[in-house]
Amino acid sequence: MLTLDKRRELHASRMRTAVLHKREVNPTRGALCAILLAFGTLGIMEAQEAPIPQLTPGSARKPAPASSAPSTSAAPQSVALSVPTGAPLQVALDQEIRVKNVGQPIHGRIIEPVYAFDRIVIPIGSEVIGRVTRIGAISGGLRARAALDADFTPERKVEVNFDDLVLADGRHFPLQSSMTPGSGQLIRFVAAAECKDKKKSVEDDVSEKTNQAKEQVRQQWDNAMKQLKTPGRMHRLERYVEAQLPVHLQYIPAGTVYFVELTAPLDFGTELLTPQMAPSIGSPLPPGSVVRARLITPLTSATTEKDEAVEAVISQPLFDGEGHLILPQGSRLKGTVRQVQPARHMKKNGQLRIAFQELFPPDGIAEKIEATLEGVQSGKDANLNLDSEGGARATTPKTRYLATGVSLALAAASTGNGHNDVDNGVDHIKANTGAQVAGGISGFKVVGMVLGLAVHSRALGYTMGAYGAGVSLYSYFLARGNEVVFPKNTAMEIGIGTRKDGPLK
Repeated sequence: MLTLDKRRELHASRMRTAVLHKREVNPTRGALCAILLAFGTLGIMEAQEAPIPQLTPGSARKPAPASSAPSTSAAPQSVALSVPTGAPLQVALDQEIRVKNVGQPIHGRIIEPVYAFDRIVIPIGSEVIGRVTRIGAISGGLRARAALDADFTPERKVEVNFDDLVLADGRHFPLQSSMTPGSGQLIRFVAAAECKDKKKSVEDDVSEKTNQAKEQVRQQWDNAMKQLKTPGRMHRLERYVEAQLPVHLQYIPAGTVYFVELTAPLDFGTELLTPQMAPSIGSPLPPGSVVRARLITPLTSATTEKDEAVEAVISQPLFDGEGHLILPQGSRLKGTVRQVQPARHMKKNGQLRIAFQELFPPDGIAEKIEATLEGVQSGKDANLNLDSEGGARATTPKTRYLATGVSLALAAASTGNGHNDVDNGVDHIKANTGAQVAGGISGFKVVGMVLGLAVHSRALGYTMGAYGAGVSLYSYFLARGNEVVFPKNTAMEIGIGTRKDGPLK
């Protein structure tokens, strides 16, 4: 009889024999189980290292839980603060200059801020230092015509150049620049006339915002002019009287404006375009927006054709009411010439009307707009006006009536009768000295007055008077009128979506 221990040992031996027999019968089944187990373990390890790939289309994918999304923030972009080649600086002389010789120093100040993207890099009042580079010669024909008008020192063309920019903090920037047409004159700011027959509507709020924007620009212009030592009325009167003398000095008055176009860029570093700044760029423009721009395409009513393309660049960024940047400096406006009429004889002045239809932000998408001219800088002698639709027209100064009336009165006085003078029994008619002087002043100013006093001739007196009256009549009423001229870099205020098209009247 087997003991209990022997029985247990025999049972274990039989079980081991059965397992070995089973493995010999199904060897592939055991291997398959081992392989599946290995792959299952590998899949679990990979699932812990990478997310399960999304196989459905992007539009049908479910967003991953916030806890599983990686918390990474995009690095802010860097924006270069640079004033590029071709950009204009508007410089005005801050004191009167007596023209002496080539090389004499001149001093001016920036009267319009210069922006790079959204920051002022050259503020109003920055100093600009330069020198006289050329004093033009006077041709024989011009000298002869000036002499006939009693001017023996006619004005010569003076060219200047600015080569040093000094900011308020003392930093110096060497300038490489050139002067553009339209430089060297006194400038005034001309705003569009207000429409008199406006009706109460929802557009009134837009118009009010436009007026406020224009008023801000005018205040900026006035503040810039206050930094210049512009002469008072008595000083201007003194210079005017000097200019009437046959021989006089030549001055460049304070406030004379030069458009300095850069031929090499100015670098002011960089700034970060933060995520808070980016969303507002390119957003819809607020109603009644007025942007400050510089004209790229020079225009004149004498040669410009209707439907000719016009382009301008925004020189100052546009912000919303909360200080968010909407339109950076450097954005472009494109439009066309809507109406043009050249000047004609009988003192018919030129007219010009432009409109902008497209806005191109930097690296952005073009946007259709309706924009018109709301204000423009123009030479004081240009006598330019803007109508309520933004059309520009040249005008003739009202002083022409006074000047012509004075010339006619002096011419009439020059025909005054003389008096009888008996010389050795012969009765002679002597000329009226006062009449001769009147005729001389009318025709040849100071020289005519001297001739009237020195030469006792009635014929000379009324000949000079008739000449002066004829020149005045022709210049003010018969000659060709004035043209509308917008040189390159003319500063403009452009209202967006505030006015409708309308013909020039």
